[in-house]
Amino acid sequence: MKLFSLAALIETQRPFFIGLGSLAIFFILYILVGSNGWGEPASWEQGIGEISRWCERVKEGLFHEPINALSNIGFMVAGLFMLWILGRDQIQRKNASNFHGFNSIALLYASVSIWLGPGSLLMHGTHTAWGAWADNLSMVMYIVIPWLYNFKVMAKWSVSTFFKVYLSIIIAYGLGRWFLGDGMGIGFSVYGVSIGIWVVSEFLFRFWSQRMRFISGFIGFLVAAVFGIYPQEIFNNLDQYWWIAFFWLPGIICKSEPDYERRHFPWYFVGMFLYISAFVIWLQGYPDQPLCNPDSLIQPHGIWHILCSLATLSFFVFLRTEQIKKREA
Repeated sequence: MKLFSLAALIETQRPFFIGLGSLAIFFILYILVGSNGWGEPASWEQGIGEISRWCERVKEGLFHEPINALSNIGFMVAGLFMLWILGRDQIQRKNASNFHGFNSIALLYASVSIWLGPGSLLMHGTHTAWGAWADNLSMVMYIVIPWLYNFKVMAKWSVSTFFKVYLSIIIAYGLGRWFLGDGMGIGFSVYGVSIGIWVVSEFLFRFWSQRMRFISGFIGFLVAAVFGIYPQEIFNNLDQYWWIAFFWLPGIICKSEPDYERRHFPWYFVGMFLYISAFVIWLQGYPDQPLCNPDSLIQPHGIWHILCSLATLSFFVFLRTEQIKKREA
């Protein structure tokens, strides 16, 4: 059996070590900047000793919400593990899908999964407005990838087009969130709507047909219902829920049947189960909820972070099941 030298290991696992080094730099900078305090907190955050928006009591020091901040290490570990797997693919020369080896989209997914950790940590740790911006940006950077990749496949985009559209969305959102605040000034949650678009596009990916391009949009209402927004409420308040029109975006963009197929069971459903479970627990992470104990080492919001990090890993494994669709002779 051929043994790889340390130099060869570092070379083949370069993205992993870059990710690990980037996290080390992040924590060093975090400590250096935060050692003198984080300055003026955001107007919506609570003071030292009070109960935070996410249940945990606000403390002095580097981490104003220690448990809620440090639980984000789960995302970092999950993302690094993804990079290690991609490096292993490279060693074994596995290129079974666009999520094997050092494929640019696979590396983007793993890297952004890592960034979910620092982004959220900056919000819970610093209680600053820019920390909240970084948190929201990291969430959007992640959730856009799966549905935009589905668009790429079913619209026959090049990799270059995928990245151009992705960067355009992220830059537009980053600027809009920075200058216009949460909701972009128009009550539009890019993250929330993206969840619906992803599920709709995944349904269309599995059951693509000309008819399904229209029918698939209605799946978005099921997604909204899972998160407590029911059709009656939507149609009684269309001025507030105007964004349901985006549920038909996959049908408009995805004009071609995908050349790939995926095995949705078990990992897609495992990821969905983990995320929905995390959401249920997230709802308990408010000060007025019975499970909120601000001084406990077990925080609902911290559990939300851990379960979500496992969900990102489950979806990664799911995407790796993609293979060229077998055509009948």
